[in-house]
Amino acid sequence: MNSAEEEMVESALPHARVATRGDLELGEILLRTTRLSADQLELARSRQQESHQRLGEMLIEDGLISPDDLLRAIGEQLRLDVLQSLSPEEVDDLLIQRVPIGFAKQHRILPLSLDEELQILRIVAADPLETAPIDDLRILFGGADVELSLAPERLIVSAINQAYDRGGASTDLLAEAAEDDLDALADEALHEPQDLLEATDDAPIIRLVNSLLQHAVKERASDIHIEPFEKEIRVRFRIDDVLYEPMRPLPRRLQASIASRIKIMGNLDIAEKRLPQDGRIRLKIAGRDYDVRLSTLPVAFGERLVMRLLPDTQALLDLEKIGFNASQRKALGRIINRPNGIFLVTGPTGSGKTTTLHACLHEINDTSKNIITIEEPVEITQEGIGQIEVNPKVQLTFATGLRAILRQDPNVVLVGEIRDKETADIAIQASLTGHLVLSTLHTNDAASALTRLVDMGVEPFLVGSSLVAVLAQRLVRVLCSHCREGYSAAPEEVEELGLQPSGQPITLQRAVGCAECANTGYQGRLGIFELMVIDDEIRVLLSSNTDSKTIKRQAVSKGMVTLRGDGTRKVLEGVTSLAELLRATEEEGSIDQI
Repeated sequence: MNSAEEEMVESALPHARVATRGDLELGEILLRTTRLSADQLELARSRQQESHQRLGEMLIEDGLISPDDLLRAIGEQLRLDVLQSLSPEEVDDLLIQRVPIGFAKQHRILPLSLDEELQILRIVAADPLETAPIDDLRILFGGADVELSLAPERLIVSAINQAYDRGGASTDLLAEAAEDDLDALADEALHEPQDLLEATDDAPIIRLVNSLLQHAVKERASDIHIEPFEKEIRVRFRIDDVLYEPMRPLPRRLQASIASRIKIMGNLDIAEKRLPQDGRIRLKIAGRDYDVRLSTLPVAFGERLVMRLLPDTQALLDLEKIGFNASQRKALGRIINRPNGIFLVTGPTGSGKTTTLHACLHEINDTSKNIITIEEPVEITQEGIGQIEVNPKVQLTFATGLRAILRQDPNVVLVGEIRDKETADIAIQASLTGHLVLSTLHTNDAASALTRLVDMGVEPFLVGSSLVAVLAQRLVRVLCSHCREGYSAAPEEVEELGLQPSGQPITLQRAVGCAECANTGYQGRLGIFELMVIDDEIRVLLSSNTDSKTIKRQAVSKGMVTLRGDGTRKVLEGVTSLAELLRATEEEGSIDQI
């Protein structure tokens, strides 16, 4: 900011309590408070004379400073407070009822409080140089003096969403939705997926459902739960495997309208309210395609709706981003590049097994291989891979589909899940005849997968001869990098990690909570893994009907890292917390050492 810009701030805000510092230029502050060098600053200043662009914006575009660096420097120059956190509880509901949410979001500005006695209006904004909206708010609230604070744009947008959700700003929309005509909704038909951010539908229920989906995507939700009760409808989002309530309960009278709208989007029968239904919705939100799996279930007070949001993206198909370290990726690479054999991934529902298998396919997918999958449902699509979806209505099961796949001359076959002896027998025969078969089982650890196949009725010698490796996995939440804090581990925590006391303090990280992570302390998830390679010793144990615990001890003695061991490494690296590791691996026993 130069002196002319400072004068603009002062002249445009004659009633604002803003003080400028003419003695310090923005560039000097940035040199002192960031890693910006004098040469970089001079180069940017010379370019600024030609482009007439703001200096700070140019430095951000060049990657020399961050938006937060610039905001702190502007705050110091203008002697404005820069807020590091912004809670929606700080916002007066009576004020936001007078300010349209569109105005607040467009200008990244929010009124916080009004002292009517002193006529002082507290405002937080992301850009103090955008003076017109600040002056508009001053006029709107009777010419009060403005006490301006600054905050990062992300904090303001988050506070706006939460404050307007909590306040009465959506009352009119809900009131209109309650009177919406269900016959008009039934006439709707969705042919092409439309970007919800560009939707212009005026029907209140349509706008309400669209807003719900947009909000879920913004919050990184994997599932939306809409649950009717006697007096209200509860809406919950599953974020990083934990359910949260993102908004106040909706009026009970909206249940039929919301259910009808969502069922129409999923091409379901809106008249059928007595039986469960499953559907599929194709959406585009903010330019990104989503495949939404819809499930309805009749309950006491209406229909319970659950929508699973599946982004159409290849971003997750990276073994490193999933959580594999270098040695694990190397071992996995040797397994998935074999010409034949069975590779199993085990774990409970929702532990990321499908994502891991598709990441493996992504690693080996090229024109020299014929790769075919059969899944229920097809959640992740990949170019160059033939993907079949199980359809029990036409007797297309895993077993029948797998038989058909083997007549298509495949190199690699992915079977969504081995559920019965028939599927297991076909998979084993496929592996013994020169095919690499990837599949999943629901077992607690890697060793249990072997005994599970034997329990299905498969001969132990066939399991031992066809199986090459088993990977067990869980998902743990990743600590938020903005608010996590270190602390010295207590002796009992060291013992929980399976470490030997060394007399030296061990520093761990724990969750705190901030605006960046919606006060959860966590952002995102990654896997912890237990990879057991089947060798001759394990095959001998299997042939003698040895129990899974003995097989696991043998694998650990040969160097296998257990789920608890891999999780301990990630706790010591500060990736996740001890509490999260214990939540994910609480069934692990004393065998779990690094």
